[in-house]
Amino acid sequence: MYRQNNGRRPERALWISLFSFFLLTTSQIHAQEPIQLSPVVISATSTEKQLRDAPATVTVIGYEELQERPVQDLSDALRGTSGVTINSIGLNRRGISIRGMPEEHTLILIDGKRINRATSAIAHADYDLNWMPAEAIERIEVVRGPMSSLYGSDSLGGVVNIITRKATDIWKGSISTKGGLQQGTGGETYQAGSYVGGPIVPGRLGLSVYAEAHGRDMTRDAEDARVSELDARDSKIGSATLTWTPDERQRVDLTYGYGTEKRSYDILSGSTPYTSTDNVQRQHFSLSHQSDWQWGKSTFRAYRSYLYRKNRRTQGTPSGPQKLTDDIVDGHVSVPVLGWNLVTAGGEWRHEQLEDPTVNGFGEEDAEHQALFLQDEIALGDSWSLLLGSRSDHHEKFGWHQSPRTYLVYHATEAFTIKGGVGQGFKAPTLKQLSPGYSASAAGGRFTILGNPDVQPEINTMYEVGAAYDGKDWSLSGSLFQNDLEDLIQTTCIASCGVFGAEQRTYENVDKARIRGIEVGGRTTLTDQLDLEANYVFLRTEDLSTGLELEERPRHSANVAMSWYPTDDLTVRVRNEYVGRQTVDPSSSTREVLSGYAIWSIDVSRQLTESVALKGGIQNLTNVRLSEKSTNYPYAEASRLFWLGLNYSF
Repeated sequence: MYRQNNGRRPERALWISLFSFFLLTTSQIHAQEPIQLSPVVISATSTEKQLRDAPATVTVIGYEELQERPVQDLSDALRGTSGVTINSIGLNRRGISIRGMPEEHTLILIDGKRINRATSAIAHADYDLNWMPAEAIERIEVVRGPMSSLYGSDSLGGVVNIITRKATDIWKGSISTKGGLQQGTGGETYQAGSYVGGPIVPGRLGLSVYAEAHGRDMTRDAEDARVSELDARDSKIGSATLTWTPDERQRVDLTYGYGTEKRSYDILSGSTPYTSTDNVQRQHFSLSHQSDWQWGKSTFRAYRSYLYRKNRRTQGTPSGPQKLTDDIVDGHVSVPVLGWNLVTAGGEWRHEQLEDPTVNGFGEEDAEHQALFLQDEIALGDSWSLLLGSRSDHHEKFGWHQSPRTYLVYHATEAFTIKGGVGQGFKAPTLKQLSPGYSASAAGGRFTILGNPDVQPEINTMYEVGAAYDGKDWSLSGSLFQNDLEDLIQTTCIASCGVFGAEQRTYENVDKARIRGIEVGGRTTLTDQLDLEANYVFLRTEDLSTGLELEERPRHSANVAMSWYPTDDLTVRVRNEYVGRQTVDPSSSTREVLSGYAIWSIDVSRQLTESVALKGGIQNLTNVRLSEKSTNYPYAEASRLFWLGLNYSF
């Protein structure tokens, strides 16, 4: 069995790297170069903050960046983001891990509103990633670290908040099309999306609408053509938002979204292949009111997220059907007090319902959640600010749980900022995990999973300290973090262990784990025509019960992008994504160390006219095939893809 090296060299290298970063940064702070305008973010506090003032580590991905490469879902959009790892959730489907935390600990929001998590009820479900086209996204805010003090359960690792484009006083819109040909068998892609927004009644009533259709052909496994390496998908989504501004202080948004998706993959049952197809429907209703009063600001929302999934198979018994419904009412009020702090108070009511024949004998289960939170943003002079916050969540089984958070920001100069804080969060078990009647076959019939009403919430305590220097032509940032996890939930064999088809497992709190790491990133303008961006993350993980590394957490990861602007209307961008060595556990008694790999891509954009741009490129330029290295990599990287696209905006 593989065991990690318990020597001190990785920690020593970690501290040396952090010290070197501070030494390099502090040697430059007196230069006092003019700084670029900092983006405005809202996810770290629920109030607008400049990025440099945000009491958290936040990365912003803008609309223009998303348009420069083929983005079919959220995992594509986040590739290359510091601290974000795309990991496996089974069947070669992908989840989003932040700082080595499990993907189910990443909360995904759209305009601050949660969408119901398909993974909480459906095995190998990545349907949460596929309901917002790039054409409708203004920016994506990625907050690293537990945000349970604001968002409650599910945000144990971090938050991904998708901010959509809004209607303005003039009509604006865009249309984009993309298509790709993949080297090998199958994998061709298509994508067509559009957005339009503007005033119906100027100054009073606005409308924004988006729609997209995209898909990918099935890719066959290189070792066995009877099964899929990547599944086939066909998706159609759309949404419309009506905005009413009765006066200059108030805004009311009414939103309806709808989408369908079809997924198909070929799999083996023993030695017999069969095709499994999922048909998924999602709907979203939302009514929100925002106001900017003389005494403060307020936001109130009521919304419903609905997902329905039906499965069919060419052989055997299909799973499901499953229906998930979340009804949520939330709101908060922010009031300035004494001119030097901003107090925000709010609450949330949420009703979660699951219809599934496996959840219990009735085929239905639900839960109700209530929460209150209080946050104080304190200005300690011109250079210091302090955030104090706490959230009280009530679960009908576990009672009240507190999630405190404190964070300090210090602007040493206009360009140099130091940040640090500590926060705690929890994640309640899902309805299936808690149900004593839950019983479902898993892993192709290898074993049966049973619910456990005694399973407890997972807890994470995060510590973080970092600094950033933002100059005119270059910037550099870094942070050191530690996650202490308690009562992690995993499945444990309780009967007929190792007997195919007869083995039984249940959910238990068995693990304590620690994840330590360092993030370093920066950008620089090399010449008038050449820009360079890079980030690097080092992770040291440990299961404190066994002393082993946590699975599927790359020790090292790095991203580099170089942009060349030979003319005003031409951009060439070369990207490299490096995923370092990681361990996996293909069986119950052995571990395998998987070697690192690098994915190179090139994107080219040519502005043909003021409104029309031609785009294209090659993904996985060197055609890295992980299956040729080992069959135990968590998921398959798509082989070399040639893509071409056209964008029109007005």
